[in-house]
Amino acid sequence: MTATDPALTALAQGWCALSLLHGKIESRIERSLQAGHGLSAREYSLLDVLSRQHSGPGGHLQMKQVADAVALSQSATTRLVTRLEDRGLLTRYLCDTDRRGIYTDVTEAGLTLLAEARPTNDSALRAALDEASDNPELAPLVRAVEELKVAV
Repeated sequence: MTATDPALTALAQGWCALSLLHGKIESRIERSLQAGHGLSAREYSLLDVLSRQHSGPGGHLQMKQVADAVALSQSATTRLVTRLEDRGLLTRYLCDTDRRGIYTDVTEAGLTLLAEARPTNDSALRAALDEASDNPELAPLVRAVEELKVAV
């Protein structure tokens, strides 16, 4: 393949369209969550991921798993966890079976804020997708997102 290969150009254009859609969605969600709940999109995402943990074997995520789930580095995830812990939305404690392991749980205040913010997140996501579907370049991507059936 060369730099002028039409397939490469189409691939690059597809990536640009996907990046544009992601940016539009993230921007809309970020503004809505900040205005309504004082949360960033990353903070919301972290609370959401951690709220899905459960007691029992394999129920708690290690920090690397959390970082992967919110698409951040481990150090950035640790800083994010610390900010939310300082706000009383998360707690950290040592793993009973491995003293090197640290678990993070969402507090009652965090669960309450997450429940209040979820409709805002969902509404902003829907609005961003609806707006993007009016763009002929983004409409196929919007349909693909709407048709995804991903296990959480």
